[in-house]
Amino acid sequence: MRRLLTLLFIALPLIAPAAELSQRTASKLAAAMDDAARPQADRARDGNRKPLETLEFFGLTDEMTVLELLPGGGWYTRLLAPTLAERGKLYVSIGTRNVEENLLGEPGFEAVEVLPFDAISGREDRRMNIEPFSFGVDDVDLVLTFRNLHNFTRTGRAEMNRAAYAALKPGGLYGVVDHTRRHMEPDWSENWRRMDPVQMIIEIQAAGFELVAASDLHWRPDDELEYEVGRASVTGNTDRFTLLFRKPD
Repeated sequence: MRRLLTLLFIALPLIAPAAELSQRTASKLAAAMDDAARPQADRARDGNRKPLETLEFFGLTDEMTVLELLPGGGWYTRLLAPTLAERGKLYVSIGTRNVEENLLGEPGFEAVEVLPFDAISGREDRRMNIEPFSFGVDDVDLVLTFRNLHNFTRTGRAEMNRAAYAALKPGGLYGVVDHTRRHMEPDWSENWRRMDPVQMIIEIQAAGFELVAASDLHWRPDDELEYEVGRASVTGNTDRFTLLFRKPD
């Protein structure tokens, strides 16, 4: 599996990944990570999720307009919002109820804008379908989603990728992370929240994106790619692919 990915990346004409975080952006992210209001449970995941390195790989700057998809409980939102508050902009969309109820009313998060989303059209085998939709913006520099591709059917992923493409400016970036599945392995009860990174590259490129780079930041050689990601023996230590795409100029 990993040998296949290596050969694939060598064969593609990859664009160089973004430069290091500017000192200003890095300082703002560090301050957000150290904020006294940040939950201890969030801090406990820093070593595993490597937010500074991950956001550097995705090319974040504090002047960007960023769209975070499926923010969940707001783990990354708590870092992105204060970093972007002064000079940039943060949108969130799809599955935003938790952050709306528990985070966006707090001081420092007033400028985060929720882009309405109501395009879920049912479920198939635990995954959600999405009808064609638009985020209603086209000024985004960077779209991010963390461990969420697995929540959607192939059709749902295609619609989300297409809408992300439409929301980005020409030259805009799309960063994705998800749990790794063995290449071409069919669905079963232990792997349904894992995705084949080769298949994800193919699907995202089908929406018009160019593959920029892949990172081994979240490579975990001791993850056998065999067990459900929520199992006590696996959770917090899954092998995850980290991919960066670009909308052509």
